[in-house]
Amino acid sequence: MALFRLGSDRDSVHAVRGDGVYLRAPEMSDFEEWAALRQRSRAFLVPWEPTWPADDLTRAAFRRRLRRHAGEIGNDEAYPFLIFRESDDVILGGLTLSQVKRGVAQAATLGYWMGQPYAGQGWMARAVRAATAFAFATLRLHRVEAACLPSNEASIRLLDRTAFRQEGLARAYLRINGLWQDHLLFALLESDPLSLRLPRRDRL
Repeated sequence: MALFRLGSDRDSVHAVRGDGVYLRAPEMSDFEEWAALRQRSRAFLVPWEPTWPADDLTRAAFRRRLRRHAGEIGNDEAYPFLIFRESDDVILGGLTLSQVKRGVAQAATLGYWMGQPYAGQGWMARAVRAATAFAFATLRLHRVEAACLPSNEASIRLLDRTAFRQEGLARAYLRINGLWQDHLLFALLESDPLSLRLPRRDRL
């Protein structure tokens, strides 16, 4: 995993390189590709996400999203990324480290989405490994949390593959697709063995 800066502005966002992928904060130039992928994947994503606003895929909403992201990054509150395939710079999905807590917690919450054409191919596991390495090495966090619906078998498998441990069940935890729904809770600690966070082929 390699880390670099984009541009010279003090508010520029870290980009993170992983195994065949890299993560970068969204930019206005990403709008058309991002919107096309989200629209193409809408039916695939809707059951697992908060209700989409009516204007969610418009240029104006994307611009507002970027302004909000800039404030969150500047305040050390959240770190949003798009996931790109390294070989051709195609957007695969998105990932966010949000609700950053400092002080005695040193924790953040991991959220993610994958475009339907790229799901089930291992890209998100690579992105999550890069993001958690960034969380521990650069943000100096101690704990990264994640949650998913009990029926989301793909997400459960993903968290298991990336060494997250299931810690419990939260009732009516998040409002997903218009309903308050129970979620399984997972976490990964900075002190968890590094070997468990590597791809299985690298543990042989």
